[in-house]
Amino acid sequence: MHHGSYIFTQVIEHLPRSPFETCVKRYRGEHYVKALSCRDQLLALMFGQLSYRDSLRDVVICLSVHREKLYHMGFRTLPKLPTLAKANEKRSWEIYRDLCSVLIIEARHLYAREPTLATDIDTACYAIDSTSIDLCLALFPSLPFVSTKGAVKLHMGMDLRGSIPAFFDMTSGKHHDASFLDTLTYEAGSFYIFDRGYLDFVRLHSIHTSGAFFVTRAKINTQFIRRYSRKTKECITCDQVGTLLNKKYPDVLRRIKYTDEMGHTYVFLTNNMTVSAESITLLYKNRWQIELFFKWIKQHLKIKRFWGHSENAVKLQICVALCTYLTVAILKKKLHLRQNLYEILQILSVSLFDKSGLVELFAKKSKRLNVPPSEYTASLFDF
Repeated sequence: MHHGSYIFTQVIEHLPRSPFETCVKRYRGEHYVKALSCRDQLLALMFGQLSYRDSLRDVVICLSVHREKLYHMGFRTLPKLPTLAKANEKRSWEIYRDLCSVLIIEARHLYAREPTLATDIDTACYAIDSTSIDLCLALFPSLPFVSTKGAVKLHMGMDLRGSIPAFFDMTSGKHHDASFLDTLTYEAGSFYIFDRGYLDFVRLHSIHTSGAFFVTRAKINTQFIRRYSRKTKECITCDQVGTLLNKKYPDVLRRIKYTDEMGHTYVFLTNNMTVSAESITLLYKNRWQIELFFKWIKQHLKIKRFWGHSENAVKLQICVALCTYLTVAILKKKLHLRQNLYEILQILSVSLFDKSGLVELFAKKSKRLNVPPSEYTASLFDF
C-alpha cells in the first residue's frame, strides 16, 4: 500500500537498500563525506533520468522547488549543485556498477519464466554486442580516447528472455569488441550470440572448452572443410559439419547457410550439434534485440548529454541510467503492468510528485471527449 506516498518514493522502494549500503562500504563511498550521501546522490540522478532533465543544474532546480517534499521522497538533504558535481567526479562509479549487478540478478529472476526462443532450447541465451557513446574531445581532453573521436564503448551481454542486461563493461572507444569475451565466465550449456566483429577462433575455442555454445556469422574468407551434410528444409540451404583450415580452432564446427525471403544468404558457425538449424537461425535473428536496446536507452535515457566532464562522471551516469532501466523493468514485472517500458517512463516523468498508487496510476485509461462528428476538428495530436 502506498498510503499517500509520492510516485517517486514508490519507485525507489524497489531499490535494494542493504546491498547498496554494502556497495558503498566496499568502495568507501562515504569516507569523510559530510554533505551528500551516496543514496542522496543516487536518488538525485535517478530523478534526473526519470524526469528527463538535461543537466545537473536542472535536477537541482527541480528538487529545490519541492524542497518541503524531499524528506518524504527519501532525501536526507537537498543536493547542492557544486556538491553533486564533485560527487559525480570523485565518488567511485563502481558503487553504482555493483548496484546495477544486484538489480540485474533480481530482474533476471523475475523474467526467468519468459518463453524461450525455440522449443528445443531451454537454456539461457545471451546476445553480446557493444555501442559507442560519442563524447566531445574539447570537453573531455584528459580521457584516453582516440585522437580524432572521443567515445565510451559500452559492452553488454543481454538475456534474450525479457531483454534484460546480464553483464556489461565500459572501455575507451578504441577498445576492440572481441577483447570483451576475455572478461566473461561462460555458463556451461548456455548460448552466446554475436556478430562477425567477435570472430576470433582462439576465443571461440575457449567458449567451446568451457561447455558453452556460440552462434556467429562466418566471414567471406573463412575456410571450412566439409566432412558431411545433414538434411535441410525450408530456407536452410545447407547444414554441414566439418573443420576449419585455421588451426586456432581444432575441433569440429557446424556451418549453416540460410536464405531469407529477399534472397540474402547468411552463413552461421556454431559448435552445437543437436539443436535444429532453424533454431540456430532464430537465435541469430533475435540478436537484434540488443541493437534495439542500445537504440532505446540512447533515445529514452540520459546517456548522450553528460552531467560531468570526467571519466568517472560519464561511467557513473551510464550506470545510473542502467539502474533506472532495471528498476522500471522490475516494477513492471512485480506490478504486472500492461504498458511497455517506454509508456511507463513517459507516465512516470509527469507523475513523480503525485500521491496516487502506482497500480491505480497505470490502470487509468484516457477517455476521449464525446464531441459530435460535425463539431469535431482534427488536430496534430490526433495523428
